[in-house]
Amino acid sequence: MPVKAWKCNVCGYIHRGEEPPEWCPVCGSPREEFEPYVEAAPAAAAPAPGGFRCLVCNYLHLGAAPPAQCPVCGTHADRFEAAQAPPPMVGRAGTVGRVLIVGAGIAGLAAAEALRSASPDVRVTLFSKESELPYYRLNLTRFLAGEIAESDLPIHPAEWYEEQRLGLRLGSEVTHIDPVKGSLQTKAGGEIEFDRLILTAGAHPFVPPIVGAYREGVTSLRTVQDTRRILAAIGPGAKVVCVGGGVLGLEAAGGLSRRGAQVSVLEGYGWVLPRQLNRDASAILERFLGRIGISVVKQAKTAEILGDERARGVRLEDGTVLPADLVIFATGVRPNSYLARLAGLQVNQGIVVDDFLCTSQANIFAAGDVAEHRGVSYGIWLPAKSQGSIAGLNALGAQVEFGGIPRSNTLKVLGLDLFSIGKVEPEDGSYTEVEAEEDGNYARFLFHDSHLVGAILLGNAKQSADCKRAIEGKADFSQILAGRPSAAEILESLAELR
Repeated sequence: MPVKAWKCNVCGYIHRGEEPPEWCPVCGSPREEFEPYVEAAPAAAAPAPGGFRCLVCNYLHLGAAPPAQCPVCGTHADRFEAAQAPPPMVGRAGTVGRVLIVGAGIAGLAAAEALRSASPDVRVTLFSKESELPYYRLNLTRFLAGEIAESDLPIHPAEWYEEQRLGLRLGSEVTHIDPVKGSLQTKAGGEIEFDRLILTAGAHPFVPPIVGAYREGVTSLRTVQDTRRILAAIGPGAKVVCVGGGVLGLEAAGGLSRRGAQVSVLEGYGWVLPRQLNRDASAILERFLGRIGISVVKQAKTAEILGDERARGVRLEDGTVLPADLVIFATGVRPNSYLARLAGLQVNQGIVVDDFLCTSQANIFAAGDVAEHRGVSYGIWLPAKSQGSIAGLNALGAQVEFGGIPRSNTLKVLGLDLFSIGKVEPEDGSYTEVEAEEDGNYARFLFHDSHLVGAILLGNAKQSADCKRAIEGKADFSQILAGRPSAAEILESLAELR
C-alpha cells in the first residue's frame, strides 16, 4: 500500500500525497527530512542543503558552512544542522481579507511571516500587549548576563513591518473576542473585525501561592520589563534567590552570577533539571554550578518570602532562612487562555487545537505557548515557531498539518554545553541505556525497539544535531546495539548518519 502522508522531522508538518515535497513549506527542510507518516517506505533523495539551522533558536544561515557563532543566540557552529532555505509559500487565500493575530511573540510573528509570504494582499495586524518591538524572548537571559545589549533583542527593526505591510499595534491589549461576529475589542476601545483570528497570546509566569510572593523585590523573568527591573535591583554582592531549578532558573542564576551577584537556586525535586537530566548528569551539572559560585538547595520547599514591604529573605519549610535582596520565581508558566475561555472556545490547560491548529471555532486558530495540541503545551521556542507558521498558512485556507516534534533543551549562558532531547528515564525494562563520563563530559543514550528515544550530552554537545536527526528520523540502531556498544561507539554511529 503506498504511503499517503509524510512528516517533516524538523517542524512536524505533515504532507499529504504519494511523494514527499521537495521542500517543507513551513520550515524549509529538504525532502530528505521527511519520513512516511503512515507506514515505512524508503525516503527520497534530496539535493545538497544550502544552509544551516541553529538548534537553539532556529535561525537559518545560508551558505556552504555554518557560522562560527549564531548571530541571534550566540551558540557555536556545532549546534547547527543542515537545512535548506524555504521556497515561497503558497496558500489559498480565497475570501480571507483580514487576519488578526493576538500576541506578537515568535508564534505570532511566524504566523504573520507565513501569511505575507503566502499572500501579498491579505491584511495582517499583530496586537502586542508589550510596548517593545517583537523580540527574542529566549535571549533575555543573555541580556541579563551582559552578553548582548537590549538593542540586540528585536527580531526585526520597525521599518521591516512597514516594508512587509504588516500592521503592528504595540501596547495594545485585547480584552474581548466575539467568534460569531468575527471581531475583537482592545482596552483602548473600538471594535475590529476579522475573517480569521490567530491566538498566539503566549503564557504568563506561574507564581505559587506563597506568603509574601508579591512583596517588592520579588519578580519573574518573562519580559524585557522584568529583565530591566532585575538589573536595576542588583549589583556586585547582591544576594539573589531563584525559586526553581529548571532551565530558566539556571540560566537566570548564571546570568546574575556573571554580574557579581551571590545566587542560590531552590529546586523542589531531588536534582536540578529533572525534566531534562537524569540524576547522574544533574550531579555533574551541580558540581559545575558550585565552581562558578551558584549554590543549589535541593528538595527545597519555599514557605514564605520574608520582609516588610520589600523582600529580605526566603524561609523554607524546614526552617532554613536564606537572605535575599531579590527573589526570582522560575516555577513554570501557564497559557494565557482567558480570552479564549471568555469567547467560549474549548480550553483544557491551553486552547485545544486539532492537527491544523484550528480551535473549536472554525475561524480561529491558536499556536505557541497558548495552544494545546494532543494534550501537549510545548512552552518552548521551536514548536511555537513551527505552529505559528502552520497556523498562518491554514488561516488562508491551506490544509497544513502539525504532527508534533520532540522536546529538546539547550543551556546558553552557564558556560557549560548541555543538550537534552526526548525521554529522560526508561519506562520499563525494555529500554537500553548507554552512558559514559570522562573528563567532566557526560553522554547518555536511551534506546527503545532499536531506536534512539532520548539523549543527554553534557560538557561536549558537538553532536547534538546528530542526536536530534537520529531521534526525529527514527534511525535503526539494531545492528550496533547487538554488540553492546560504548558511548563512544554510539557517537561514531551517529556521525555516520550525517
